[in-house]
Amino acid sequence: MIATKSFTELTAADVMSRNVVTVPETMPLQDAAHLLAREQISGAPVVDESGRCVGVLSATDFIHWAEKGPDTIHSVTGRCFCADWQVIDIEVLPDDEVRTYMSTDLVTAELETTIADLARRMLDAHIHRIVVLDKGRFPVGVVSSTDIVAAVARATAEN
Repeated sequence: MIATKSFTELTAADVMSRNVVTVPETMPLQDAAHLLAREQISGAPVVDESGRCVGVLSATDFIHWAEKGPDTIHSVTGRCFCADWQVIDIEVLPDDEVRTYMSTDLVTAELETTIADLARRMLDAHIHRIVVLDKGRFPVGVVSSTDIVAAVARATAEN
């Protein structure tokens, strides 16, 4: 699909990751940290019991907790980290549910949202991912800043 469109015609549907890892809003924060680490991602949409998107849990939310929480950051050697938040000792995270720490000020997009609009939304909101929702508010994809950079690189290589 991407090869037949010009760069300016690309949409969220063209560049998004379709394998969406979601976090239930009732999941304990420790379990969510383990899930993100296992999936090697720095954030994910948070869904309610019906699967509708109600927030986003990202590395920034863990960092905010660490700034306010007890002494949770420690030096760890011999471990591989996919995100900066992983230097936090997951075992000392509170048992609270994800909904207590998630961001609810969502920046979302529809499948038809253009790549230019996606980039503008990310820049304006100072975020690195946008959840793509269907008409029922169910997550169908995620567009990350890396997805946009990859589309720019492909467009540059074609010219």
